[in-house]
Amino acid sequence: MTMNTTYAASEPSRADVDALTGPALVEFGAPWCGYCQAAQPALAAALADQPGFRHLKIEDGRGRRLGRSYGIKLWPTLVVLRDGREVARVVRPTAQREIADALAQAAG
Repeated sequence: MTMNTTYAASEPSRADVDALTGPALVEFGAPWCGYCQAAQPALAAALADQPGFRHLKIEDGRGRRLGRSYGIKLWPTLVVLRDGREVARVVRPTAQREIADALAQAAG
């Protein structure tokens, strides 16, 4: 799957995310967040090297349950999953390498 460029207006339930099979990346952030915008080129490059990843781009904020269930405090936070279980996390990434290393932990 290719990288999503738009934040989802509605979030999936935690049960839906936990039920995902295979590798997945859940990106928490907001479209107006400067850190989120700055991370997009590195994220796109890292995901281009991992075409088997599902990418969920979730708009986070006050009252959003999914982000709270993962303890999200800073944006962007990338939660890397394998079969619905967290295997890696990257907070405010600045380089493709740190994202690629996290993705590699779930790609196997």
